[in-house]
Amino acid sequence: MDEPRIKVYGSATEITVAGNAAGLLDLAERLVGLAAPELQGGYHEHLESGINLENGSISLILARDDKL
Repeated sequence: MDEPRIKVYGSATEITVAGNAAGLLDLAERLVGLAAPELQGGYHEHLESGINLENGSISLILARDDKL
């Protein structure tokens, strides 16, 4: 499988999260991890341009909020 690649971009009214198959699977695994019963609301992950995301991406925070 290819290296995971994810890009996040958008405007004030719309955000796009795009990725290759490996990137989308990586994102899905992160979301499943956030839903794990042993975690509590307030747990979050930061994805940053050039680190977890493709260069030029806007930062993305995945957050668990049990108040929702």
